[in-house]
This record gives sequence, C-alpha cells and structure tokens, in this order.
Amino acid sequence: MLKKIKAEWFSNVRGDVLAGIVVALALIPEAIAFSIIAGVDPMVGLYASFLISVIIAFIGGRPGMISAATGAMALLMVPLVRDHGVEYLLAATILTGVIQVLFGVFKVAKVMKFIPRAVMIGFVNALAILIFMAQVPHFVGINNTTYIFVAITLAIVYIVPRFLKSVPAPLIALVLLTAVAIYSGFELRTVGDLGAITKSLPSFLIPDVPFSIETIMIVLPYSLALAIVGLLESLLTASIVDDMTGTGSDKNKESRGQGIANFVTGFFGGMAGCAMIGQSVINIKSGGRGRLSTLVSGVFLIFLIIVLGDLVVQIPMPVLVGIMIMVAIGTFDWSSFTYLKKAPRTDAAVMVLTVLIVVYTHDLSIGVIAGVLLSAIFFVAKISKIEVKKRMENATPRYSVEGQLFFASVEDFLEKFDYSIENENVIIDFTDAHVWDDSGVGAIDRVVLKFKENGNEVILEGLDSGSKKLVDKLAIFNSKNAKLPTH
Repeated sequence: MLKKIKAEWFSNVRGDVLAGIVVALALIPEAIAFSIIAGVDPMVGLYASFLISVIIAFIGGRPGMISAATGAMALLMVPLVRDHGVEYLLAATILTGVIQVLFGVFKVAKVMKFIPRAVMIGFVNALAILIFMAQVPHFVGINNTTYIFVAITLAIVYIVPRFLKSVPAPLIALVLLTAVAIYSGFELRTVGDLGAITKSLPSFLIPDVPFSIETIMIVLPYSLALAIVGLLESLLTASIVDDMTGTGSDKNKESRGQGIANFVTGFFGGMAGCAMIGQSVINIKSGGRGRLSTLVSGVFLIFLIIVLGDLVVQIPMPVLVGIMIMVAIGTFDWSSFTYLKKAPRTDAAVMVLTVLIVVYTHDLSIGVIAGVLLSAIFFVAKISKIEVKKRMENATPRYSVEGQLFFASVEDFLEKFDYSIENENVIIDFTDAHVWDDSGVGAIDRVVLKFKENGNEVILEGLDSGSKKLVDKLAIFNSKNAKLPTH
C-alpha cells in the first residue's frame, strides 16, 4: 500500500509540480470560456475546475489525468441554464455525480471494450481539430502582434526542449511572454477579456430549487446526458493516457471518482466536469505522471485566482493559444493517414465518419456512438455471409452449411435450398457453422418444415454443443417428427 502511494504521489515530484503549474495556467481561460458557453458566471467553471481536480487527484483511477470543466459538458448545459437558471444546473451536477457513481458501482466501464480502434483514432483526431478550432477566434483577424506572439510561443515550446528539459517549455513561454506583454504595452487580448475573476474561495450551498419530483424530472435528462458524456470522455481520455504513459488504470474507480467529484462540486457552486484530453496531454508532455500533478493543477489554480488574480488576467491570450495549438498538434494521430491506406475500408470509413460527426456537432458522445454503431453494422455485414453447398451422397441430397447463422444471415440461408425435392432423406450438415440466436433456429425450422411438406425426412448433423443446446431449446420441428441432431 505504501509502495503504491509513493509510486503514485512522490515518484516524480519535480515533474508533477511543474506540469501542474502549467496545466493550472492553461485551465483558467478554458474554464472561463466553458462557463460563457454554458451561460453562467466565469467563477462557476473556475470553481468546478479547482474542486474536480483536487478531488479526483485522491480518488480517481488514472494518475496524471486532468479533470475539470469541459466544453463537451458545457454544451449540454446550455438549454437547462437558459430555461431554468444556474440553480437547476447545480442540482443537475449533483445528480450527475450520483449517476456516475452508480455507473462505477455497476462497472459500466466494461463498455470500453466495445469501442473499436478506428473510433478511438477518430475520437482523438476530432478532439485535436476541435481544440485547434477553439483557438481560432482568439488569434485570427485580430492584429499582427497576436500572430507574432503565437509564432514565438510555438517556437519556444518546440525549440527550448531540445536544449532545456528541466523546466516545461510552456511554462517558460507563459512567464517570459507575459512579462514582455505587460512591460511592452503591446495591444493584445488577455485572459481578463474573457470574463471577471472573483478572488474568493467557493462556499458550501444547497441549490435553491424545490425538492420535488418535478425538479427531478427537469434535471434528470440533462444529468443522464452529462453523466454519459462525461464518463465516455473520461474513459477514452484514460485509455489515451494509458497508451502515452505505458501504464494501466482502474476505469471503474475513475467512474466512481468522477461521480464523487461532480457530486461535491454541485454543493460548492461548480458545474459538472470530466477528464480533459487537452489538459491531460499538456500534463503528460510537461512531465506530469502522478496524482501530485493533478492536485497541484487544482491547488495552483485557486492560488492564481485568489492571490495572483490581478496578474492572471494580464496573461496574453496568444500565448495560451500557442500552447493549445501545440496540444492539438500533439493530440492528433498523424499515423492515421497511413492507417487510412492500410486499414480495411470499413475501418477507415468509421474513423473518418467519427471525426466528421464530432467536428460537425461538437459533441464527442454522438460521434463515438455513431462510430460504434457503424462498426457494429459493418461487422454484422461481414460475418453474415453464409454458404450452403449441395452435393449428392449415395443418391441422398446433402447440404453443407458454412458460416454464422443469426438474424442477419437468415434470408441468405433460406434461399440456398432446393425445396422441390420430394420423398428423400435430406441431410443438413452444420459442422462448419454455428447457430447464434432464435432467428437462426427459426430459419432451421422453416427449412425443415418446407422439406417435410414434400414428404422428405430431414436429418441435422454436425451441430456443435452451443448450437445443439439452442436448437433443442427453441426449435419446433421436433413436434413435426423431424429427426433431432444426434451429434
């Protein structure tokens, strides 16, 4: 136990602290922007980012992953805030936490194994594109100085690590270029332009909503959507961080942790949040690996707000834009272009469709769900091909079935037989086939009964144990005096 605590908390103290500081600086403008998207005060997003980061550092299942207020969650909150106000949002946040804890208890994280690699690649690439697109309004068409600061920031974050690795390059860019901007008087947009910052700690409150079934019915649809989207984004992000660090994580523990964090946040004036792929990548690339980096990001965030709030609002947006562009470039899976050439066409189509849907809707869950469904359809189409070969064996018609017999292959299966045969012993051999469901058994029923209408005797051979068990349980041809499978 002590060894695990040491490994997760104190095995990389310097790297975790410095990475956490960089993440905290990058969290501020995003938390403010997401609050504006949701239609709430900037402090709602900032408090959420502080609380969720601190809580998840202790009880999350993925060390080194950053969780806070996110754009995907903010988009879902817009109608609720617009129609009912921020108090209902806080109530929805609490209920979101409860639902996510239940997801963790019932181990819903197992659904991750149903997300194909093509969907994962599409998810990552779409997220990279969305991160970049979110930066465009902050530097395109403003002024030439903005372009210069973005370019210098990118130069620092890519060149400095070649010569200096002890201090994260994004932190160097933030400190150096903020000082230059403050003392030079250049005309640049700053963090303060996004919204006002109140220099105070969050305080406990109970959402001012009626405690009634009506209230629950209002917030439940939003809470369920927030819980699913938040959990999906968190588990996908956890898988990505697993791959980046070469380590594993407890997805069910992460689900419970996300739920507890959101539950507590709702009582302290914060909006629901989840894992952030962009900030998690910043953390990993800045040297963060353990829980300490997540804790430092939250603690330093509230420190910046309360103690250095007047300085924070002067951070130039072009610098943060440059850092986020680096994140977008680092997040994008550039090998996916090779993947498009080598992968099966169906997998390539799934990846591209996932990207397009996510970018178009700005909703990660819709893209991922669409990708999974399309993958399932392609998979079903691929395995639904069934062959039935006929040959005569000692003047007895013998049909050999090859493939998977289930709802999607039933129609082809039924078309393969010659039902004009009369008064024969017909053998149907399932040695190279498997019956999967009631539809498959029903198809066998129909074939047997059609043959028997012409006075034929039907014998089924070669059914494996699973198929035989299903046929014995569901078939009706037994009552018509057909011969049951014997082996």
